[in-house]
Amino acid sequence: MARRAVVWAAFVLVHAVVIWLGFAADHAASWDVDQLYRWWAGRTLMGGAIPGITEEWVYPPPALLPILLVGAFSGLVDYTLGWGLLVTALDAAAFAVLLGNARSRGRLVAAWFWLAAILALGGVGMFRLDAVTVPLAVAGGLWLVGRPWLGSALLAVATWIKVWPAALLASAVIAVRRRSAVVGGVAIVSAVVVIAALLAGGGGHLLGFVGDQTSRGLQIEAPVSTVYMMLAAAGVPGATIFYDRDLITFQVTGPGVDPVIAVMTPVLITGMLAIATVGALKAWRGASFVALFPPLAAALVLGFIVLNKVGSPQYMTWLVAPVVAGLVLQVRRWRRPAVLTLVILALTQLIFPVWYDAILTLMPAAVALLVVRNVLLVGLFAWVVVRLARVRVRRPVPLRVPE
Repeated sequence: MARRAVVWAAFVLVHAVVIWLGFAADHAASWDVDQLYRWWAGRTLMGGAIPGITEEWVYPPPALLPILLVGAFSGLVDYTLGWGLLVTALDAAAFAVLLGNARSRGRLVAAWFWLAAILALGGVGMFRLDAVTVPLAVAGGLWLVGRPWLGSALLAVATWIKVWPAALLASAVIAVRRRSAVVGGVAIVSAVVVIAALLAGGGGHLLGFVGDQTSRGLQIEAPVSTVYMMLAAAGVPGATIFYDRDLITFQVTGPGVDPVIAVMTPVLITGMLAIATVGALKAWRGASFVALFPPLAAALVLGFIVLNKVGSPQYMTWLVAPVVAGLVLQVRRWRRPAVLTLVILALTQLIFPVWYDAILTLMPAAVALLVVRNVLLVGLFAWVVVRLARVRVRRPVPLRVPE
């Protein structure tokens, strides 16, 4: 009981500090919530255009639900504070599932890791849509074996808010023995979303977010942009940062950038399929869920980040769910990757919002910090891919004796 009380006290303190960080430095870490989300909610609730329903949107239509939920209470509490409280409530529900009675060492270590991760990433990890999906992903991943229908449904809801949990769903379909339950949970949630969108008159915009992602250039924080950021910092002609007003992001350009932009989506798709194929072969050869799911989920999530031409600081919060699963199931094996993840998250908070202006002005030290963070990301990606390749199987590959 005392152990649980200490962890829950830390939970409250960490969330209070991170909410405060969202208001610091003129809302630097919570700008999206304070400006964009507030505007989307107000416009929709006042009868204006509905993102994802009556107009194209960068997110899937269900992403509007938490935005509107906070907006509905804006008369009682400031919108930004309301968002922080909503995320805290969702985190608390998933945290209770994770911690349980605090007797499991793996769950206890995972709980402390999650709190450390929230604090390391800071306000940007809370004040984005990604923060709504993380607790759903954590709880869904924990329930995949005991309650696969519920676990997969939570992951499907998270995917329809922000696409990245699809990596966890793919891992579940591969690693969970009761695949029909996993597929069934996803099918039910997806059917509800599609029917609701059609009834609301938004069928034409249901998948609009997909085209928006594929048409993007190289965002400055994406690992693939690292070379171009170094070229820009070195003053190479043609290499420079520019602001995309339509996407509200900073992108980088330079010599030969167009072929790189064109090839990145195929690279992402090919890489994800290759990782999934390795996982499927391991499952076919009898690998257990305990051994297979964490590295497969981590590899696919990191693939979404490392092989993507889009990169934002809040993406780093995606790492929480697979690392939590790894610590719960194999705590010793996942301690070092967990520490490396915390380092990556802490560096990301230094990148944004602390040194972001310096990065935009191409200050060498700031660009070097971004380079180090991205190198560590690639290193973590390499580790989980190797870990996936080394997952033990029970069924040996049959040897063909030549006739």
